Amino acid sequence: MRDLLRWEGVALFVGMTVFYWISGASWLQYALIFFVPDIAFVAYLAGPRIGAGVYNATHATIGPLLLVLFGLLTAEPLPGSLAIIWLAHIGFDRMLGYGLKYEAGFQFTHLGRIGKPAAATDATTGDHIKAA
Repeated sequence: MRDLLRWEGVALFVGMTVFYWISGASWLQYALIFFVPDIAFVAYLAGPRIGAGVYNATHATIGPLLLVLFGLLTAEPLPGSLAIIWLAHIGFDRMLGYGLKYEAGFQFTHLGRIGKPAAATDATTGDHIKAA
């Protein structure tokens, strides 16, 4: 399942980057905006619960999809361009294995644990799981 979700991330990243290229928007804008969602890391300074909430809010597809809808309703091209970059970023993160976060800590994601290899842990609590 994890491999499928990572390949889905590849498809989202590549697809959105191709759509961006087709749109003719500025590549400088793409480069400057691409990593903006990662500013959400700063929220982890307030603790893992707040950090996970803010990170997930900036790395779920609902935000950029609402931005696309806003752009369509207002007939403005900028929201669409920003949403494409945002979706490309989400795909890039998923491709690398950075999934949505659990409150147990940054390394606990819906795509599995990231970081140093460790004993099996419960992603919702971070507690070690004893072998049966």
